[in-house]
Amino acid sequence: MQPGDRVRVDRGDVTNEGVLLPSTTHDHLVVKLDGGYNVGIDRDEADVEVLESGARDVDEGADAGGGEASEITFDGDLPTISLISTGGTIASTVDYRTGAVTAQFDAEDVLRAVPDLAGRANYRGRVVANILSENMEPPIWQELAEAVREEIAAGADGVVVMHGTDTMQYSASALSFMLDSPVPIVFTGSQRSADRPSSDNVMNAVCAVEAAKADHAETLVCMHASQSDDACALHRGTRVRKNHTSRRDAFETVGGAPLGRIDYEAAAEAGADGDAADAAIEWTRDPLPRGEDAGEDGASVDLEPDLDGDVELVKFTPGMDPAAWDYLDSKDGVVIEGTGLGHVHTDLIPRIEALIENGTVVAMTSQCLAGRVCDRVYDTGRDLLDAGVVEAGDTLPGTAKVKLMWALANLSDPAEAMGRDLAGELTEESQPWR
Repeated sequence: MQPGDRVRVDRGDVTNEGVLLPSTTHDHLVVKLDGGYNVGIDRDEADVEVLESGARDVDEGADAGGGEASEITFDGDLPTISLISTGGTIASTVDYRTGAVTAQFDAEDVLRAVPDLAGRANYRGRVVANILSENMEPPIWQELAEAVREEIAAGADGVVVMHGTDTMQYSASALSFMLDSPVPIVFTGSQRSADRPSSDNVMNAVCAVEAAKADHAETLVCMHASQSDDACALHRGTRVRKNHTSRRDAFETVGGAPLGRIDYEAAAEAGADGDAADAAIEWTRDPLPRGEDAGEDGASVDLEPDLDGDVELVKFTPGMDPAAWDYLDSKDGVVIEGTGLGHVHTDLIPRIEALIENGTVVAMTSQCLAGRVCDRVYDTGRDLLDAGVVEAGDTLPGTAKVKLMWALANLSDPAEAMGRDLAGELTEESQPWR
């Protein structure tokens, strides 16, 4: 049997049928199932029957992560886009031991994996981290922010950050507070890896690059706008939330429409034409404008990367043990996900008041997907305000945690800052879904 053969593999009571893929270990077989997933199988435990020889053409070098090194050419007429990789599904390939995917591409490999990016820009690639996003930590946010600053100062016209989707909203929020950028910073990722027929990596990458070339200076998350391959939504980094585990349109702007929408067909045709890139985007609200020195060597970028890591986000649930809050003692900051307008059990209010008296900044958010906290309606809310809790309006709980980490490290009155907008995270009033 050879890679590309269609095989049936029996192991115990389990039968798998699909196309044999190359494996980097002799001890394991890797089979691509008809549904698009891969499965790794211990060779010694398997009985294999070849159903069809040469059913698929398989490039062993490319599938196994080999092949020639990426080549990047520069054209003086094209804008320069910096591709910064942190890992995640968009920068992943098959682990031929297990059949799963693992993050291992660097930024230049993405150009080889997504040939549709060629000719759209000059690219600079750099790797800040090579992790799955559940392993993201605040120190990496700081490294990422510094890398973005350096790329912009070196003349990048825009930055695309390739990131795992599970914690992308936190990283996008962190850079929104840390950086005052004169050029676009666009986060993108992939819900489904490149080895799957339904992968969203090509469309997301193309739209992200075009969004990074366009005339604005927002920090955005660029992902599928629907389950179809027609457009990507451009979400402001402080207002976005991943609302589905696996759908390609998992990301939504909470409390309103995305900041913009980029048509994939128009973006794909844009190529080297910067004006065409702007024409592919329909903005729902006016974006932040590009800086005057955008794209120039030595462009000014304000960076305030300090973070206070001693901040926790805690979710209130009915019947929770008050002792669960003991670990919050001596924390510098706490963000509470309260119920409804921003409530917790009345028995917890003295516990919260003690935290505040000891110097902890406590901010209240809501578990609801839309709307803002208002602790002036019911007695519980008024008691929380009397205890010193700060209302965070309609700031998303995850964004509020990142904001408080940044505010504690950079502002003289972080409690006051939690009640006002700093980076588009807090609206003046709640808006209906559009």
